[in-house]
This record gives sequence, structure tokens and C-alpha cells, in this order.
Amino acid sequence: MATFKPIQTKVVVEITGQSESKTSGGIILPDSASKEKPQFGKVIAVGTDENLVKEISVGDEVIFGKYAGTEVTIEDKNYLILNFDEILTVVVK
Repeated sequence: MATFKPIQTKVVVEITGQSESKTSGGIILPDSASKEKPQFGKVIAVGTDENLVKEISVGDEVIFGKYAGTEVTIEDKNYLILNFDEILTVVVK
């Protein structure tokens, strides 16, 4: 498994899925309508910024915008390198 050491306010997220492209009434949305929907990921590594470390921890599930971050593939896994401010929320279960 790859090891990450992000700098400053960067967060590395393993992409785990995207929001449903179907309405609650069962209507399937075309791909073009769902492009702005946020995606989900699991935090793999957190940068060194003190404020960032207080807000996000490794293992947290987060939601981020469809076009946020820089996508990289390492060892056949998709990751995103996000700026802290690109994360919309931490999912609390």
C-alpha cells in the first residue's frame, strides 16, 4: 500500500463512491445532470497544518465536489489530493 505525506493544508482521500444519480421518486438522472453532485471518500492522510489536524482525521469519511482536487492513481487505486477548503463536510455516523 502506498504511503502519503501531504504538506500544509492538503488532504489525501481514497475515492469510495459518488452520490446517487436517482431521485427519491425513482427517476434516473442523466449523467449530465449529476456531474455537479458531490463525491465521497475516506481520508488516508492529512497535512501538517494545525487547524486542519483539529478538523479532519485519518479514517474520516468526507464529501467533496465532483471537480475538486487532483486525481491520481497509485497501485490501481484512485486517490484525490484535496485542499482543506475543498472538503464540504465530514460524515458523522
